[in-house]
Formats: sequence, C-alpha cells, structure tokens
Amino acid sequence: MEIIQTLLALLLTLGILVTLHEYGHFWVARRCGVKVLRFSVGFGKPLFSWYDRHGTEFAVAAIPLGGYVKMLDSREGPVPESEIDQEFMSKPPSRRIAIAAAGPIANFLFAVVAYWVLSFVGFSTVAPVVGGVAQDSVAARVGLQEGMEIREVNGHPVTSWRDINMRLLERAGEQGTVSLTVAENGWEHTLTGQLGGWQLSRDTPNPLAEFGLSPWRPEVPAVLGRIAEGGRAWQAGLQTGDRVVAVDGEPVEDWFALVEHIREAPETTLALTVERNGTQQQIEVTPRARTLDDGTVTGYVGAGVTEIRWPDHLMRDVSYGPIAAIPRALSETWADTRLTLVAIRKMLTGLLSPTNLSGPITIARVAEASVSSGFEDFVRFLAYLSVSLGILNLLPVPVLDGGHILYYAIEMIRRKPLSEQAQAFGLRIGMAMILTLMVFALYNDLMRL
Repeated sequence: MEIIQTLLALLLTLGILVTLHEYGHFWVARRCGVKVLRFSVGFGKPLFSWYDRHGTEFAVAAIPLGGYVKMLDSREGPVPESEIDQEFMSKPPSRRIAIAAAGPIANFLFAVVAYWVLSFVGFSTVAPVVGGVAQDSVAARVGLQEGMEIREVNGHPVTSWRDINMRLLERAGEQGTVSLTVAENGWEHTLTGQLGGWQLSRDTPNPLAEFGLSPWRPEVPAVLGRIAEGGRAWQAGLQTGDRVVAVDGEPVEDWFALVEHIREAPETTLALTVERNGTQQQIEVTPRARTLDDGTVTGYVGAGVTEIRWPDHLMRDVSYGPIAAIPRALSETWADTRLTLVAIRKMLTGLLSPTNLSGPITIARVAEASVSSGFEDFVRFLAYLSVSLGILNLLPVPVLDGGHILYYAIEMIRRKPLSEQAQAFGLRIGMAMILTLMVFALYNDLMRL
C-alpha cells in the first residue's frame, strides 16, 4: 500500500511539472507560428489521445517520466510546401531561443504563482525556537542556547525551520563566520561564530542536526488518538484517550517510547498498563507484523497519537495582501533558485558531496511525505522542484533546453548554424552526461534505501 501511495505521489508530482514545462514550449511555439504536431505527457505509446482544431495531438503516454512537444521540423522528415512557413527551423534563431526557453520559464512562473497563493491565502508555522544544542558544534560556537528564537540568519529574516534549513544549506562546506539574530527574554541580539568548514552528511543530510541544532517540541504523551477499526489495538479493547504508562512493567516516557516498544515486538504479546478515567488497568495487545520496503519486519497495532497542540505563543500566522504577496513570492522563488545554483557550484568545487544528488526514488518518497503533510507542504515541494527542473533544463548541455539555446545563440553570432557533425557530436556528449547523472542519482537513491 505504501509503495502504491508513493508511486501515485510521484505520478502526480511529475505530471503537474512536466505538463507545465511542456505547455510553456507549446504556448510560445504556437505564438511564434510553429505548427505543433504532438503534445505528450509521458513517453512511449499513447494510452489515449485527442486532437484539437489545429491538428495537434494531445497524448498521455505509458512511461510517465517526462514529456515532449513535437513540432514540424525539416530535420525529422520532409515538410509539405504549404506548411514550410510553420516549420521550426524556418524561424529566426531568436524565436527558436524563445521556444526553447519557454519551458524553464514556465517552471519559474509556476513557482512564483505557487508562492503567491501560499502568501495570499496564508499559512501557520511554528516559531523556530531552539530545543537543544550539541556540544562542540557550530551552534555551540555561535552561542545558541535552549529557548532562543532565531529571527535572522546572516541578515535574512526567517520565520520557520524550513527557512533556516535553506539558509544553512547555502553555507555548507564554507569557512568564515555565520551570524544569527535571536530573541531571548523579550529582546533581540546577534550572535556570531566560526563555521569551520562544517559539512553535510554524505547519506542523509540534515543541516539543523549537523549544525548542532534541535528544534523545541512540546512533549508528546503516550495518549491514544484514533483507533483503526479491526486493528490489533481495537481488538484488544484499547480506546481513544487511553494513556499508556508502562509496557511489560517498564515505564513509558512518551509516545515515541511506546512506538519503539510496539515496533520491536511483531506478533509478540505486550502487557500495557493503561490509565483510563483515573484508574489503571492491564490490557494485552499483540502487534501485527508488517514488512517494510527494505525488508525490515516491525510491529504495529493500528493506533495513532492524540492531537498535540503547540503553545499559542509559538504559533505564527503568516499572510500577505494580494500586492504584498508578489514580492514575497518573487523572494521565495529567488531563494530556491539561489540555493540550487549554490548547491551545483559546491558539488562542482567539492564543497558538497555529489552523494546529495537525488533521483526518482527520493523524489517519490518526498512527494508522498509532502502530500501526506497537507496542501502547504505539497505546494512548497512542487515549487522548489519546479525551480530545480527549470535550472537543470537551462544548463548549457546539448539535449537540454539550455543546449539548444546555446546552439541558436551561436547561430545568431555566426549568422549560420553549426554543422550537423558538430551538433551530432555535442548531442552524444550531452546524452552521455545526462545518462551518467541519472545513473549516479539513482545509485544514490538506492544507497539511501
């Protein structure tokens, strides 16, 4: 079931982003007078298709890992004399550049619109209050302490741990100093400390943990919330509101300790000491065995935790008017763009491990998690992935949109196109680079699993 949910989340994510990207090419091609033969979401044989009044075929194909816009092109076959003026290569290089750039631009525009919607509709976030600081970490050198609320990182305002994560990622692998403006006991002051070339983990990078920070979180008592009908907890007679105080006589500190007991006891009977209506009673429950994707067998009983409320003074409602939301959306999009470019630069210069590259498996897992987390997280994930897709396609690598733009720009300067041999050679290099990158990213995904 988890695999199906993950696949559906991946299909939804790629379907949205690919459709937007290809629609950018399609829309500009039409306005540049180029005939579009096919607009396909996915590769391979179409599962179903239809035609519009211009004769363009719109198709959804069997392999949902991309898409394409096929235009009338003399390089792919003879063009009727009556349609020569609608042929792609008959257009000046400036129009061909516009068509090639339209896909990535559509990705950036989508991110701006997504962030505008979030800013205008508004969202709630938890104030980034420090819960703990690891010894001998960058956070300790800076002077952060439990209870401080982080307001700025290197002069950039932050309102959530996500903002802080992104700002810290930009400084990964660097020397020099980092400055944090914090609020403590009602007043603000700035702390500075040496980065010391701090590095991200090669396998599962966690900027906050590696910086030495852990967010403050409210206690999560072992109180049961929703009980799944027919599950082992339901069969044992457990009820919503029950507080588990011990398992097999061992006191339970919080919800996470209870979950650990259950996970480690598949098909093993556990004696729970449950507090209900002011009295304690013993209830036996046998966790059902469940095999995870990696083959690990764990136990579960079909019970969720009761709703946890954050203190009101730590909740921040963020919203902007329709006009004020525009610069906010542009700023968020630029932050995603800068982060992606900085990450690429650091990978090329060795400051960031190439193992941080992610492929379709990681994208699918993050997509599934963001869909489960709610509308805001999913839209943010889509926006960030859309920016990354736009930047990737603008890289001057043959096969990608950026490679086509490079060819057409050279043609504008030389006043004649590159030779077919030069273009074919560049195409082979580009294909080799992209395939190598894809294989390496997939390898990283498998190693994370």
